[in-house]
Amino acid sequence: MEKTNKKLTIKEKLGYGLGDTASNIVFQMVANFMLIFYTDVYGLSAAAAGTLLLSVRLFDGLTDPIMGGLADRTRTRWGSYRPYILMLAVPYGVLACLAFITPDFDSTGKLIYAYVTYGLLMTCYTAINIPYGALGGVMASDPKERTSLQSFRFAMAMAALVVIVWAIPRLVEYFGQGNDAVGYPLAMIFMGTLAAICFLMCFAMTKETLTNTDASKRSTQSIFKDFFQLFKNDQWLVIAIISLATLILIGIRASVAPHYIKYYIGDESLLSNFLTLAAVGSVLGAISTNFLSKFIEKKILFQVALVVVIISHSLFYVIGSDQIELIFITYFIANFAHMIITPIMFSMVADTVDYGVEKMGKRLTAITFSGHLLAIKFGFAIGGALAGWILSAYDYVPNEVQTEHTLSGILLAFAGIPIACTIICLFVISKYRLTEMEVKKIQLNLLETKCS
Repeated sequence: MEKTNKKLTIKEKLGYGLGDTASNIVFQMVANFMLIFYTDVYGLSAAAAGTLLLSVRLFDGLTDPIMGGLADRTRTRWGSYRPYILMLAVPYGVLACLAFITPDFDSTGKLIYAYVTYGLLMTCYTAINIPYGALGGVMASDPKERTSLQSFRFAMAMAALVVIVWAIPRLVEYFGQGNDAVGYPLAMIFMGTLAAICFLMCFAMTKETLTNTDASKRSTQSIFKDFFQLFKNDQWLVIAIISLATLILIGIRASVAPHYIKYYIGDESLLSNFLTLAAVGSVLGAISTNFLSKFIEKKILFQVALVVVIISHSLFYVIGSDQIELIFITYFIANFAHMIITPIMFSMVADTVDYGVEKMGKRLTAITFSGHLLAIKFGFAIGGALAGWILSAYDYVPNEVQTEHTLSGILLAFAGIPIACTIICLFVISKYRLTEMEVKKIQLNLLETKCS
């Protein structure tokens, strides 16, 4: 593998970031609106919706390693990973629209349609997002450049979150004129088109500078063998566990945030401003990571941010439901701290690739990222499913005044489970050993081995 420590240009970082803008247009729609769309608009029960969100992601257990293996073995004049961004940008946008259509079917037909369209959307998400994630690992080798690249990525990802949470309620209302079943798909035509354009710009503005020279020599039959070798990479396993717990947090909290505002706070009109302010906090957190990581070793910064996330979520059990300003500020802080964690986590994945070469003698870039994305998807799916199941267990009834029992369930999903997830992360990150100095040492050893 050709090594380079060249500095990435702002154009390259922005171009790469546009890919996650596109990814998050769909990811944040699913995270913030899919559950309430399925329960309050589409007509599924909370339990059925939760099971749907989990079941489709279990299928990714098969597609993710296959996609990672295929991407690692792809060789074109555009590189190994960028061609998938080009080919799948438009289908990705189209499927995003189809998933939010409410067909005039009976209950069984609607459930089948939901499974098919959501399943196709998530499969396309896999096929474009695994190569996209791997692309970040072959644009730079320097650990600080990787962290900077991921900081740009997640700042622009959270910019997409700002756009989504601010625009979607307004677009749904504008297009639907009170009929959300009409408003959602029309709003997603606009957002799906924007996502496709962002992916195409990502393709045009990026370049693969590190070449994987050995993966194409391995047969397709060894894809799953490569995938299971990941579990011999103990440092990747640490990040995978953290990613699983982190995305359970995101999946459950985001899924019930509309319910928290609509029923626990009791004022649905606050939803757009609540989510928008949180998204601004996320953008600022991602931007701050680029600055803070220049002065603070990233593992230490990661741990500090985790503590802030635990404290901020704990405050939701103390703050009264009528203390609106304090609730908004606390959620802003929680999202700010959480978005310091995320870019560092993704930069750590790239570092585990180098560690895996030293430990196992194979460079499994896309497979490593596919395994990481699989952990993310499972976490997000478990979080979304837990949200639906908790609402059902606490006797949630759509579009009705909720009982105190139900409100306690909403608070459990919104704050209680996230606290538990973050405590797990704080324990597991103590096992992570790949400091920036250690990664550079590994890279130097690999370069010396290649030259000798």
